[in-house]
Amino acid sequence: MNHQNLSAFIWSVADLLRGDYKQSEYGKVILPFTVLRRLDCVLEATKEKVLAEYSNKQKAGINPEPYLLRKAGQSFYNTSPMDMKKLMGDQDHIKENLFSYIQAFAPAVRDIFERFDFYTQVERLAKAGLLYQVSEKFANIDLHPEAVSNNQMGLVFEELIRKFAEISNETAGEHFTPREVIRLMVNLLFIEDDEVLAKPGVVRTMYDPTAGTGGMLSISGEHLEELNPQARLTMFGQELNDESYAICKADMLIKGQNVANIVPGNTLAADGHPFKTFDYMLSNPPFGVEWKKVEKEIRKEHEQQGFNGRFGPGLPRVSDGSLLFLLHLISKMRPAVDGGSRFGIVLNGSPLFTGGAGSGESEIRRYVLENDLLEAIIGLPTDMFYNTGISTYIWILSNRKPAHRKGRLQLIDASSFWQKMRKSLGSKRKELSDEHIAEITRLFGKFLKAKKDGKPISRIFKNRDFGYSTITVERPLRDEAGKIVLASKGKLKGKPEPDSSLRDTENVPLSEDVEVYFKREVLPHALDAWIDHDKTKVGYEIPFNRHFYVFEPPRSLAVIDAELKECTDRIMTMIKGLSA
Repeated sequence: MNHQNLSAFIWSVADLLRGDYKQSEYGKVILPFTVLRRLDCVLEATKEKVLAEYSNKQKAGINPEPYLLRKAGQSFYNTSPMDMKKLMGDQDHIKENLFSYIQAFAPAVRDIFERFDFYTQVERLAKAGLLYQVSEKFANIDLHPEAVSNNQMGLVFEELIRKFAEISNETAGEHFTPREVIRLMVNLLFIEDDEVLAKPGVVRTMYDPTAGTGGMLSISGEHLEELNPQARLTMFGQELNDESYAICKADMLIKGQNVANIVPGNTLAADGHPFKTFDYMLSNPPFGVEWKKVEKEIRKEHEQQGFNGRFGPGLPRVSDGSLLFLLHLISKMRPAVDGGSRFGIVLNGSPLFTGGAGSGESEIRRYVLENDLLEAIIGLPTDMFYNTGISTYIWILSNRKPAHRKGRLQLIDASSFWQKMRKSLGSKRKELSDEHIAEITRLFGKFLKAKKDGKPISRIFKNRDFGYSTITVERPLRDEAGKIVLASKGKLKGKPEPDSSLRDTENVPLSEDVEVYFKREVLPHALDAWIDHDKTKVGYEIPFNRHFYVFEPPRSLAVIDAELKECTDRIMTMIKGLSA
């Protein structure tokens, strides 16, 4: 189904709903009916075999479930003699028959429709006299796998969510990530393991703690299948939003995944996969969202479990929980001795530099860099996401860095790698082409320093290059006569008492000796100054843009004068023309 056909179909259903439903409520009907029709189509080819097997096993008094799954050739089944086409044959009992049909699905599928609150919508449609007409619309649309591939179906779900989010002023970007961004992340994740992943029968795990509609998991599976049709990616995820969770679960069902691995709930408040670790992970957590609602649980885990929990290194400010997801993913890394992990996460700019030495954010960056977990950060173009135009960055982390990457961090400025979209989608006006994805992947995979149009686009640094010591510089308190006041008690007894109004701080790169820096930069300007070493803190920040800034000298005064003269001459000519 192409996007034009989809749009036409959506609005044909919307026309039926108009008046009885607000525009912002259309999705509550159309999304679950789309899932229902897709599942209905997927099971059609094996329907008769499943019903026959169900009858046989019931007569024999045997639990039919494993046999039904085998006959269906899927990880779900339906034991009703009804399907959506047959439901149309009894207009007077459509509600009762539809309920009966849904109840005949496997438990995992029934949960999907409960998450959609579908039963409420069926009752509402029935009361409005619309249930038969809406059901008929969906019964007549072809969503068979031969007509609509799994990949196309994923795009259909995304298109539906985006349309309904726009109508109701919700943020579609909370539910899914642009496909080309996911493809880039998957490339970056797998490129160093292409040889391993090409071996027959290889099995790996992939986890997304903010799974949305399952796009990252789906594309990862598709990519691995392209590399090696015999490989298998077992997928795990967690999702907070019920509708997104329902779609993700339906998508995983159709792909033959174990849907028990996709769990509902808030990942930060309650880890749905405790004690599990994974080979690969991907995440696009919400940008700049506060974590006040789950603050109690997170602080409790931080204080009581420390490094045995997820948040040992520190906690960021409550206004932005991005780095909490980073720490959560680090806690899910398979130990290096067991093969290790690699993961990619999309973050906004603030986790790069927010917070001075000793702050939660700085301590998290310190933990990541001093433990040599960060392989690369890729700066993306602005206007890449549906719900924001801000600058975004992909962080790639691994606890099994190849030898040539150890102790080093690669920064790639891909902000110029984009093409304009034919039609904007929300805030998304730019997209990555296949060539852009290939070039960024090449720069990362080959660990290259590179320039484009004379400007650096890929640079490599030592981890310590991003660290600094914040030193506190004190100067003595003086009395009215200008004489230094000595402290009368405490550890400073007999020594100059510091004047808090003259106190200052300096950031000294870790690569430089503090005393050498102090003698060169401070003492020439303040001979009576000293360092209070008890207050020294180590901090880390990654000033990404600074490392790609290229100074462009201003035009000469002669050129500017000439331009001004040309402009004023033109204005004078216009004025003369008006007064003539």
